[in-house]
Amino acid sequence: MKHKWFAVALLFALSAPGWTQAAKPHWKLTWSDEFNGPDGSAPDPAKWSFVVDGKGFGNQELEYYTDRAVNTHVEHGNLVITALKEDFTGKDGVLRHYTSGRIETKGKFAQQYGRFEARIKFPRGKGVWPAFWMLGDDIEKVGWPKSGELDIVENIGREPSKIHGSLHGPGYSGGSPLTGAYTLPDGKIFADDFHVFAVEWDPKEIRFYCDGHLYETETTDSIPEAKHWAFDHPFFILLNFAVGGGWPGNPDETTQFPQQMLVDWVRVYKAQ
Repeated sequence: MKHKWFAVALLFALSAPGWTQAAKPHWKLTWSDEFNGPDGSAPDPAKWSFVVDGKGFGNQELEYYTDRAVNTHVEHGNLVITALKEDFTGKDGVLRHYTSGRIETKGKFAQQYGRFEARIKFPRGKGVWPAFWMLGDDIEKVGWPKSGELDIVENIGREPSKIHGSLHGPGYSGGSPLTGAYTLPDGKIFADDFHVFAVEWDPKEIRFYCDGHLYETETTDSIPEAKHWAFDHPFFILLNFAVGGGWPGNPDETTQFPQQMLVDWVRVYKAQ
């Protein structure tokens, strides 16, 4: 059933408002995960690895990322990443008060250029911070931000109707990335339904889409003068659900837990 939906969805996306003729290459699927494994199972280990850590990742995040099924598993054809409010002591011996999940394709899949997309339903509440993003596969060698970071979509709970797409590289990282935003019309919020988020990445240009609507374009001319365009090598994929941090702020008494990020599928293409 999902595969039939895939064909219809791709046809819709390629004809949806926001697409230009120049942005309609013929796409060849190169990698995907439909999350069709048995209910309760872990994400496919041939495609994903767990990140198990609670160091805050430079963002003052509050959660500890675990490899437990209660935080990350497959259910009813979706990847389910669940943030829990609980006392949890990680491998570092530090007590934290939230757990969640973060997975990546590092060492298993990376690609340079193409279309990267996912169908996601976001959580809700102050302090939630789900993301679908990519990092340069040379990060262990050159470090961040020289490796490059491509945030296909981020949402923070205090902006329930808005998403952000951003690029980070040397001289345009942290609090000053190349970035754009898209707001749902008519007061709708992203936590109420699934939406398709995508980027199309060419050698000199990266385009950001929500449900087929082009809302941001960054090019080699967008970066500060004499800075390096960090998007000229393969990147791997990450999915995570952070709790708290300097940007979204921390949860308060209005935030109800558990909260879930649902991912129907992730698909990657190359232009023909």
